[in-house]
Amino acid sequence: MSVRSAFRHKRLVAAASVPVAVIASGALVWQSTYAAFSDTTTSPTNNWSTGTVKLADNDADTALFTAGNLKPGSTAARCITVTSSGTLASTVKLYGTGFTQTKALGDVINLQVQEGTGATNAGCAGFVADTAPAATIFTGTLTAFSGRTSFANGVGTWAPAGGTAPVSEAKSYRVTYTVSAGADNNYQGGTASIGLTWEAQNS
Repeated sequence: MSVRSAFRHKRLVAAASVPVAVIASGALVWQSTYAAFSDTTTSPTNNWSTGTVKLADNDADTALFTAGNLKPGSTAARCITVTSSGTLASTVKLYGTGFTQTKALGDVINLQVQEGTGATNAGCAGFVADTAPAATIFTGTLTAFSGRTSFANGVGTWAPAGGTAPVSEAKSYRVTYTVSAGADNNYQGGTASIGLTWEAQNS
């Protein structure tokens, strides 16, 4: 084959190759354009929100006791009503905070705490002690109670049920102190103080 003939043959092969490439490219475009069946289904907008635990009391930020000039045998009782308005079921515990004392006075102040209902004021008017479970949730010295410092070792049996609608559940607490009749001269001029904290945690 002459040089001229060989050159002419190559041009024919190249020219024949172009339509084939175009056809193949068109097949790919056709497939990518039309092979796209689809369908969907959805779950409507999903939402999340948290419940609440919420406590309040009727002490108007006033201490239950401001007792001075005490002597052996001195005693008094005061009440506070705690209200739960949370939406979640919870458990409520009482514990002490910020305990201080001088001359170990907390060792001779005996404390009793009872759960009940109906107290309309700090003077315990209308208070009715619970019968089941037992009303008394703590009996012991103030020093002993001061060791109850968190929900984990707090005292109490109240368990508000909560609810999705506005719910208000109340529990009254009667706190009684008595200075031991056996307190001797070593306790003269002594002082003791403690805060009372009610905490609710969801069940």
